[in-house]
Amino acid sequence: MSAPVVIVGAGLAGLACARALVGAGREVRVLERSDGVGGRVRTDLVEGFLLDRGYQVLLAAYPEANAVLDLAALDLHAYRPGALVRCEGGFHRVADPFREPGEAWGSAFNPVGSLIDKLRVLELRKRALSGSLEELRQRHEQTTEQVLRELGFSDAMLERFFRPFLGGIFLRRDLSNSSRMLDFVFRMLASGATTLPAQGMGAIAAQLANALPAQCVRLNCEVATVRRDAVTLAGGERVAASAVVVATEGDVAARLLGWRNKPAALGVLNVYFAAPHSPVEGPDLVLNGEGPAAGPVNVLSCPSDVAPSYAPRGQALVSVQVLEFAGDDAALERAVRAQLSGWYDAHIVERWRLLRIDRIRFAQPAQPVGALEPAARPVRLDGGLYVCGDHREDASIDGALRSGRRAALAVLADVAR
Repeated sequence: MSAPVVIVGAGLAGLACARALVGAGREVRVLERSDGVGGRVRTDLVEGFLLDRGYQVLLAAYPEANAVLDLAALDLHAYRPGALVRCEGGFHRVADPFREPGEAWGSAFNPVGSLIDKLRVLELRKRALSGSLEELRQRHEQTTEQVLRELGFSDAMLERFFRPFLGGIFLRRDLSNSSRMLDFVFRMLASGATTLPAQGMGAIAAQLANALPAQCVRLNCEVATVRRDAVTLAGGERVAASAVVVATEGDVAARLLGWRNKPAALGVLNVYFAAPHSPVEGPDLVLNGEGPAAGPVNVLSCPSDVAPSYAPRGQALVSVQVLEFAGDDAALERAVRAQLSGWYDAHIVERWRLLRIDRIRFAQPAQPVGALEPAARPVRLDGGLYVCGDHREDASIDGALRSGRRAALAVLADVAR
């Protein structure tokens, strides 16, 4: 009897790889060092609230997600297109003119940007939708800021809308990431809804894991070393393998595989509050268009406004994304409450109950200009090993799933030789 394919890591990439291999009739063992599947895409039940590990969404137009997942079974709930922007002492709506034409006219003259800026969003949308996805991934790379300025967006539109909005996705406000990611994300936003599964983002990984045979995934199992024919666990146990796929975060993969240069990581913080009712009162993203000087909040949302199952009946879940903060958790909580007390009724904000603060060390790999060249990095390595993860593709849920499938296909091609 031949040894199984061993996959190190039960994040989305590892689970997608395992599912493709099992579907092809291969025996698989997935070794996961934590106590659950999903990697960075996990959801915890805390006092009746569903807390994703950091602010996350599923873009329903992701092509790989549509191919791999049963989206209907995830019971997706959608955010309202566009966003509310906090600037000049109030909240101002930036609407999607294709999905909310009535709202778009009402937001055309707000202070987020000029009327010309709002019309230029249509040019950005047209750019993102032109050509095939493969052509998009091969486009000449610039920084996101260079593209936006070449399209003619004003400083006000960059500062008040694009920096917080894209900062919420790319985890940095400086707009230095590759323009290929800008084009890909805007294509996905233009092509489908921004959603949350009813049971949290962790339901994505759970669906993948539930499709695997019983006992396929082994939790609380840390891998210390990898070879083409075996892995050694931290306790010394040796697990024989017909092939080994490293499906971990980029920095862990670099350590296991002996890479000299590990993928640069971007971290993020998230603060969760329990509130008696939603301050937003709608399935909206709220952007800090006043800049970091106004406070640490980058994006605020109430997931329970999108999917009511995120909070117990009669309560609301408030999620606050923070890109950078130098102080400890107590200082972060004070700073967030102080900023939001200027946005909403201060007496109510004071009564919000802190549920949890997440400090996520490796939220996604950095993707500056050059990082996506080539767009899909090799998954087959010298020495008979394989690797997958969003550091092999674009830094997205779709990229993680796609890399897992590519690694599985590489294993199957080599085994068939």
